[in-house]
Amino acid sequence: MKQIRGGVTAAKGFSAAGTAAGIKYQDRKDMAMIYSEVPCRAAGTFTTNLVKAAPVKWDQQVVYGTKQAQAVVVNAGIANACTGEEGMGCCRATAQKAGELLGIPAEQVLVASTGVIGKQLPVDRIRGGVEALVPALAGSLEGGHDAALAIMTTDTHEKEVAAAFTAGGVTVTIGGMCKGSGMIHPNMCTMLSFVTTDAAISQELLQEALRADVEDTYNMISVDGDTSTNDTCLLLANGMAGNPEITEKNEDYRAFCEALHFVNETLAKEMAGDGEGATALFEVRVVGAATKEQAKVLSKSVVTSSLTKAAIYGHDANWGRILCAMGYSGAEFDPERVDLFFESAAGRIRLISDGVAVDYSEEEATRILSEPKVTAIADIKMGDAEATAWGCDLTYDYVKINADYRS
Repeated sequence: MKQIRGGVTAAKGFSAAGTAAGIKYQDRKDMAMIYSEVPCRAAGTFTTNLVKAAPVKWDQQVVYGTKQAQAVVVNAGIANACTGEEGMGCCRATAQKAGELLGIPAEQVLVASTGVIGKQLPVDRIRGGVEALVPALAGSLEGGHDAALAIMTTDTHEKEVAAAFTAGGVTVTIGGMCKGSGMIHPNMCTMLSFVTTDAAISQELLQEALRADVEDTYNMISVDGDTSTNDTCLLLANGMAGNPEITEKNEDYRAFCEALHFVNETLAKEMAGDGEGATALFEVRVVGAATKEQAKVLSKSVVTSSLTKAAIYGHDANWGRILCAMGYSGAEFDPERVDLFFESAAGRIRLISDGVAVDYSEEEATRILSEPKVTAIADIKMGDAEATAWGCDLTYDYVKINADYRS
């Protein structure tokens, strides 16, 4: 597997576009479309929040019912959440307009929204956006890039990645784009992720691969502990690479899963590092665990701790906050056996050994914590399992951004 340039248009047969529909923002593109030349097998994971946005309900019907899709329409600015039957009607109208212009069934059009909760989408502008997107569709890298730009809300930059691997002697490509900066604490899986591939793979294995990988990627990030009403991850496979169809868990399936993991992990880390107001990507690795689940619980507890996140912002090696967050996680471990390290491009430093502080340099620790990516490593000495979670520091700007988000 190797990383290549591009995003959702890197795979054969996919095109994309972005446009300015004026849904909320007046100074940027706010609608995107992804389209495949042929119908795709569709997989997806969605928010576990009991309050689910209309697009989530629509997409669940497509992914779990039709199991095929050929297009995705996304808008930014208004979430179409808590909007009742009118919100579902907007999803239907969007899919119908896209289906009419693309010549495909409305039941094969997925929709996604992100933005303010509780407002109704302006259906006329949505339809107008679809009308502008269809003729602008392009299979170029620029087409995918335009789409990635159009789905941002408080994101500071677009997020896209692609990779290629070999299956059955054929080059297969997988690419993706996502948005997410605030209200990020996926439990599926505000985050939206769209992944496309030209792999020929059964729908059952496609769904299984995505569901399993989400647990180790999107579900291991947190910006603020809030699980959005709109969290959606969609994976479309159109089979146009021409590889022998992957129908069993063989070497080709493992190669597919490796590439999928690379794409999903890269996008997940991009979201965590671009948390609202963030200045640093904060990575937490728990090693020496008895089970992977134990390591996951511990690492996520640390990465979601507001006090720890604030210390990372202040470049303060306040390791007591990390040990405290591990202690209330609910996972059993012996605090008197824990070793803790900080690591970054500036070096690595041990802070505690067997639960007790060592003689370390605060100045060196601050220098290590001043990098744009900081890793905390906790060795709990109980086994060989490990897990990694990603988040970001907590800054004054996070409060500023969310204090007036609706305006």
